[in-house]
Amino acid sequence: MRLTLFSFFAIPFTFLTVGFAIVSEIKPVKAASFSVVANGLDNVRGLSFGPDGSLYVTEAGVGGDQLCSASFTFPDQQACVGASGAVTRIKDGKQERVITNLPSWAISPTGGQGIGANDIEFDAAGNPYLLIGLSGDPNSNNTPLNSPNFGELYKVDFNTSALTSIADISSYEFAKDPTVLLPNGYVGSNPYSFTIEGDTAYIANANRNEVLSVKLDGSNLKTLVEFPDQTITTPTQEIKYQAVPTGVAIGPDKALYISQLTGVPIPEGKANIFRVGEDGKATVYADGFTQLTDLTFDSKGNLYALQFANQAFYKGNLDGSLIQIAPDGTRTTLLSGNGLESATALTIGPDGAIYVSSKGDRPGVGQVLRVDNSAKVPEPSSALAVIALGVGVGSFCKRKRCK
Repeated sequence: MRLTLFSFFAIPFTFLTVGFAIVSEIKPVKAASFSVVANGLDNVRGLSFGPDGSLYVTEAGVGGDQLCSASFTFPDQQACVGASGAVTRIKDGKQERVITNLPSWAISPTGGQGIGANDIEFDAAGNPYLLIGLSGDPNSNNTPLNSPNFGELYKVDFNTSALTSIADISSYEFAKDPTVLLPNGYVGSNPYSFTIEGDTAYIANANRNEVLSVKLDGSNLKTLVEFPDQTITTPTQEIKYQAVPTGVAIGPDKALYISQLTGVPIPEGKANIFRVGEDGKATVYADGFTQLTDLTFDSKGNLYALQFANQAFYKGNLDGSLIQIAPDGTRTTLLSGNGLESATALTIGPDGAIYVSSKGDRPGVGQVLRVDNSAKVPEPSSALAVIALGVGVGSFCKRKRCK
């Protein structure tokens, strides 16, 4: 069985041998056609379209041969760092790495489960920002030679390849609470994805189970919402698991929407989409999913959710799903399996198609798929249905916002 415990799974946990599963009520329907627009990516992650219409993709890299130590997630294996992360641009059918030498951590020697360049976004003026993840030890040097630091949000200059730090997220987390430990004893933090609204970035820290915000000038870094441990009850015991927030989107009502992966033991059908309004409280907007990694809205108010895999990752079946949730709660599975596996991020393109990162947990084979959602087969609304918003949809917005 191939384990796929990559960056956002780098959380404190104990494996539990519990014989149960909660099956999602979302039925897969392979209704949409797709094509491959990028191949050969290393631990592919975030996606965003730039102002020139090019698609920018982050690659977490394959680690390297520096600063080797016990793996964060598998202490009996070795992991090493190196400057193998990158940002790839897809323009006019051509694929090119436009930023290289980014920090990367991965299992050695396979290069799997990479942590590094996790996400990329553009502000309203077209300025790019890059989020680099981290799960590490604040008391040691985790930065590979000749690369930026882990765990920070950067402003990017594609002309010079220069990165300017906006916020040191992991240092903020370590200072706030140094007791969040990984299986190898290191203090953990892993900012996984973000979105931008106006002059503010909203960041999901998967390892810390919270969402933060920071102004794009680097000021006012703060925690917006923390997700407590959740509990599932079996016939014999109660089991706690972590929330693990992943994607962040701004809805048509200007509230934050947050996708949930769920921690080990990865209870199937227990991943939620949360809504956080002006009061700062998180409520369940839609439920019944498994291992969500990202979400976004389109200009009609449809919400798209991405499942990393339809079953708990340790079962070995890594087929993922792309699911549309209409404003009235109707759910449609646009793509399930059929080439979509270990799905890590999505965005909507200027052409209205949905672009998805696939095979995002391994080196050399990562892909970006273009999914045509013009043909759909609707499903009955789940019994665990979405709580529909009674609002209209307005202006065009950027990735992970109304589109």
